[in-house]
Amino acid sequence: MSITERTIQVIRNRIRSVPDYPSPGVVFRDITPLMEDGPSLHAAVDALAEATGHLDYDRVVSAEARGFVFGTALAYRSRKGLVLARKPGKLPREVISVSYKLEYGEDSLEIHADSIPPGTRVLVADDLLATGGTALAMCELVEKSGGRVAGCAFLIELGFLEGRKRLAGYDVISLINYDDPSA
Repeated sequence: MSITERTIQVIRNRIRSVPDYPSPGVVFRDITPLMEDGPSLHAAVDALAEATGHLDYDRVVSAEARGFVFGTALAYRSRKGLVLARKPGKLPREVISVSYKLEYGEDSLEIHADSIPPGTRVLVADDLLATGGTALAMCELVEKSGGRVAGCAFLIELGFLEGRKRLAGYDVISLINYDDPSA
């Protein structure tokens, strides 16, 4: 099976553009219509799995909350383990933490300290690549644990925000790219 333009168009048609959310001038890419439609969700997960099929990895790491949808599906499809990257204070055992900058402030992600044994190859998976802060934080968590980033996979990439540049040196895969902020 190969990812066809038709498959990409089916996925793209289920992503709703919401103008002026969460603030004026921003076009929010709402993936809930895609997740609500079984065949479209299935097509998206299959396409992402195919696009990452060449990568050699042992585990998938994803950030809450929408990233868990695709990270879990990829881990399940590939029969690999899933590592949850969560906001501070959400995990019950000893954690490794990384802070990163947002457009307007700072945030942090944590994983359990024993989630990624040294040498483990990890696929970073999320629903969206924007400025790259969250994805880079997940890469840093993998490396801080002694693991190796096998690649980074995203359903959507907002190319105009240049998050891919922050992930230079990593294999970055995205299915849908929006190069124009107003499109």
